[in-house]
Order: sequence, then structure tokens, then C-alpha cells
Amino acid sequence: MSAPTLRPLVTAGLVIGIGMGGFVDGILFHQILQIHNMLSARVPTDTLVGAKVNMVWDGVFDAFDWCATALGIGLLWRALTRESTIRSGRALAGACLAGWGVFDLVEGTIDHHLLGLHHVYERAGPSAWDGVFLAFGAALLATGMLIVRRVGRG
Repeated sequence: MSAPTLRPLVTAGLVIGIGMGGFVDGILFHQILQIHNMLSARVPTDTLVGAKVNMVWDGVFDAFDWCATALGIGLLWRALTRESTIRSGRALAGACLAGWGVFDLVEGTIDHHLLGLHHVYERAGPSAWDGVFLAFGAALLATGMLIVRRVGRG
């Protein structure tokens, strides 16, 4: 029998968190608040064609989120069927938070800063809101990993 481990559970939680973090971004910022869309810094949404182009790319973005979440659920199922996996709701929740933080850091760095596809608040363009988004991601990652570490020590 293998030594007890959190690793498969944490891996699943990270992937689920990446997908769910993407859903929070897409649903909250793109759809409910409508403060940016996937390409809104490059293709303005003030025309029907621009809105439709952004809607398609928002859908591609959401499809990625769905695939990441589905993969994470599959990894979670596999982790829970292994006898050596330590089952901990706290570790899973911490890993999900960390995954959300990873999503925010990667998406914010690439889409907001490197490629300039959109900004957190598009009307403001590159602004402090983009930095707040990254800081929030870093806080989620740090908090999630702290929770996982505490479970691992206990």
C-alpha cells in the first residue's frame, strides 16, 4: 500500500479551481457586470458585429472553463478511488482557492498585460483594476496553499 498523500486531491482541486475561477470571471465580469469581454480592448463592443465577435470569444473562454472543471472532476473521482489519497474537504477547498488564484494570475498577466486583449474595467483601459485583479489572484493562491499546508501538517 502506498503512503497516505494529499497530492491527487490537491491536483484535482487546483484544476477545478482554475475552471471555476474562469467561470467567476466570465459570468461576473463578462455577462453580469459587462465591464469587459474577451477581446474588448481590441474589438470594441459598441457595434453589433463587435458585440458578436466578443460573444463568440467569451464562449470559447467559457468552453475552456468547462473543460478545466470537467477534467478536475475526473481527477477528483480518480483521487478518491485511490486508497492512499487522504480525504480532506479543507485541503480540497484550499486547492480550489489556489487554482482560482492561478487562473487570475495567468489570465490577468497574459490577457490584461501581455496581450492587452481586455482590462478588468474596459472603460478605464489599463488601470489599477488590472493590478487589483492580480493581487486578488495572488491572495487566493497564497490563502489556498496555506490551507493545504496546514492540512498536510495536521
